[in-house]
Amino acid sequence: MSEHSRLARWRLVLGESAEESLGCGLGGEDLQRDQALGFLYDREYSPGRNVRRTGERRGGLGESQLTVPDWINQVHELFPKKTIERIEKDALERYQLQEMVTNPEVLQRAEPSQTLLKAILHTKHLMNQEVLAMARVLVRRVIEQLMEKLSRPLQQPFLGAMDRQRRSHLKIAKNFDAETTIRRNLAHYDPASKRLFIRTPYFFSRIRRHVDRWQIIVLVDESGSMADSVIHSAVTAAIFFGIKSIRTHLVLFDTEVVDVTEHCNDPVETVMKVQLGGGTDIGRALTYASGLVDNPRRTIIILITDFYEGAPVDRLLSTAKKLLESGVTLLGLAALDDRAQPNYDRALAEKFVALGAHVGAMTPGELAEWVAQKVR
Repeated sequence: MSEHSRLARWRLVLGESAEESLGCGLGGEDLQRDQALGFLYDREYSPGRNVRRTGERRGGLGESQLTVPDWINQVHELFPKKTIERIEKDALERYQLQEMVTNPEVLQRAEPSQTLLKAILHTKHLMNQEVLAMARVLVRRVIEQLMEKLSRPLQQPFLGAMDRQRRSHLKIAKNFDAETTIRRNLAHYDPASKRLFIRTPYFFSRIRRHVDRWQIIVLVDESGSMADSVIHSAVTAAIFFGIKSIRTHLVLFDTEVVDVTEHCNDPVETVMKVQLGGGTDIGRALTYASGLVDNPRRTIIILITDFYEGAPVDRLLSTAKKLLESGVTLLGLAALDDRAQPNYDRALAEKFVALGAHVGAMTPGELAEWVAQKVR
C-alpha cells in the first residue's frame, strides 16, 4: 500500500478534522466514502448524541443533503460487504437511524421511486414483517410504473409489419384503411345531410412473422453495484415472457445461481428475491445456462454483469467459447438501466468479443430491437 493510500485510509477513519495534520486530502471515490461516513458518524459530534446537527436554516450553494435512501444506496456501492454490515449495525443500534427498516409509517409516506426501490432491496433483510409488507406495496408501485413505461418500446419490434396489399376481416382500429373505406362507400353518401354512411369498413392485413420459437436466457449478476440492472432485467424478462415467439428464462447469480423463471411473469416477486452483494461467479452462471439450451442456433444468452469475475477467468472463457461454438448467440450487457451508463471490466469484456460474443450497453428498448433483429 502506498503512503498516500495509507494516509487516505487514516483520513477516512479520523474524519475531516484530521485532514490538516495528516496533510492528505480526498478525491474521487474516497471523497464519496467520506461523505457517506459523515452522514452517519458526524452524529457523534452533534450537540446531543444520536441527533442531527441543528442550526439556522439558510439558502446557499452547498451540496444537497442526502436522504436516507440515497445514503443507503451509496453505502452499498462504495464499501465492501463486511464494512456495510458494520455501518448498518451502527446506524440501527448506535444512532437509531431506523426510519427505513422499522417504521411502516415512513414507508407509507414515501414517494415511490427507483432510488427508494434500490434502498429497499439493500435493507429488506433488516425489516420486520409489517415493514416488509409495506415495502412490497411500494416495490409493486415502482415496478408497475416501469412496466407501463417499457412495455410498448419492448413489444413494438415484435409486432407484425402492415401489409397494404391485402385486406383483413379483423376489425382493429390501428389497421383501419380510411382511403379504401371512403372510396367503396361513396354510394351511401347523403347530399341532403352531407354525410357519408359507412356500410362496410375496410382494414389492412398484417404480415405474420413466421419464426421458430426462440429461447432467451437472461443471466443477471446481483452483486451490489448491479441494482439498476436487476430491476430493469426483471421488468424486461416479464415483458419478453409475454411474447409468444420467445421462451424466456430468468436467472440471478452471485457465487450461487437461482433460477427465477417461475416468477418471470411477476417482476415484483423476482425483485424481492434479489440478494444484492456477495461475490461473483459468472462462469458458474454460464455453465447453468448451457444446461437450459435446447436448440443452440435458436438461443440467445443475455449476460448482464459488470464483468468483474471472482472465480477463475479461464473457466469462464472456456464455457463461453463452447457455447459460441455450438451456435448460441451470446450478448454481454454492461448495463440495463434506462440510462445505460456502463461500468465494467473492459479487459475481460474484450476477451469475450475476441471469442465472438457481442458486448455493449443498451437500454431495454435498444435490447428489444437487437433481439428482434436476431429472431427475424
